[in-house]
Amino acid sequence: MTDIATDLSERRETDAELARRLATQAGRGLLEVRRQLVEAGAPRWQVMDGGDTASQRFIADELARVRPDDAVLSEEGLEDPRRFDGGRVWIIDPLDGTREFGEPGRPDWAVHVALWEGSSFAAAAVSLPALDAVFCTDPPPVLPPANRARPRLVVSRSRAPYAAAIVAHALDAEPVRIGSAGAKAMSVVAGETDIYVHDGGMYQWDSAAPVAVALAAGLHASRIDGSPLVYNHRDPWLPDLILCRAEWAAPVLQALWGS
Repeated sequence: MTDIATDLSERRETDAELARRLATQAGRGLLEVRRQLVEAGAPRWQVMDGGDTASQRFIADELARVRPDDAVLSEEGLEDPRRFDGGRVWIIDPLDGTREFGEPGRPDWAVHVALWEGSSFAAAAVSLPALDAVFCTDPPPVLPPANRARPRLVVSRSRAPYAAAIVAHALDAEPVRIGSAGAKAMSVVAGETDIYVHDGGMYQWDSAAPVAVALAAGLHASRIDGSPLVYNHRDPWLPDLILCRAEWAAPVLQALWGS
């Protein structure tokens, strides 16, 4: 793999390059943090807290260094009032799937980095560090073909949200259980699954980068009523979403709401 940490001092990184670099380097740091803490016999909670703290510090420090005028909305950071000015806002989740990260050997956790500018995404990247995979908006992922007559519906490890259960029944979908929201979304981008439906509530940083990457790949992404997903609301809570292959959007909405 080409080292994306190559010196970029001769020119300014594009936003897409920065998103990819932050997601990739934060992911590598998380792998090292987990290795060191597990080898030291640290309890699971310490592994989880150590990962959250280290990844947040790295991404926040880098954004402050290279994009000091941009606002940041982050799961682990303090509220940045500049984000209400309608400008550039980085929406980050330094460790999506903390529970999975705390379980040695689990790969279904992610790092999310997205840039929301005005009313749309300007750049984003999602890394799955344990799988050595990074998905970006530029260049966008190439969506592989899928010829499954029975769709694969990705759901949480513990239980399927009510909306997902409705869709699974209506479409005779095969359930696939995956941990973090980013890992779920990227399973659709990678062609491993077809539909991701969530109505149990989440925060904007849980889905911003995955939705940006999915849209860049040509997937459908919306609220469960079909309305657009809008980010950087004052309240960071985001109640629901649908992310799926375009051909399944109408059947999913039909299953949820009828004609």
